Amino acid sequence: MDKHQKRIEAEYEIIEKTLKLLPSQSFSTLTDLELAGVAALIHNFYNGIENILKQVFQIKRIKIPEGASYHKELLLKAVTHNILSDELADNLKAYLAFRHFFTHAYALDLKQEKFEPLLVDIISIFKNFKKEIAETLTDI
Repeated sequence: MDKHQKRIEAEYEIIEKTLKLLPSQSFSTLTDLELAGVAALIHNFYNGIENILKQVFQIKRIKIPEGASYHKELLLKAVTHNILSDELADNLKAYLAFRHFFTHAYALDLKQEKFEPLLVDIISIFKNFKKEIAETLTDI
């Protein structure tokens, strides 16, 4: 479990650095290039969440989903195995959907109204995520 815990801690550190880069000013003042950067940070946030879930799955010896819909299955399986609460998973589904959109969209398709709402609760969602993961790992 030690190597997995170190990887989880490293992911937490990266996510925290990512969140600190998010803008505090109004989105209306950001250029298209800056908006693309913010979108990339949100995408990175969710990638970190998935990376942590994969580490927890390995610790708990749960098979990591594969295939085209593995991102969605990973989140659903985390609920099924009591790693995440239904409420937190529901909150994370918006980031999952954005991850899919961001991966398949052009930067010119990124509109602030698509991802600005994701920033409202991102800090509290991350805190809740860390809390639920810590509770899961103390049960092992």
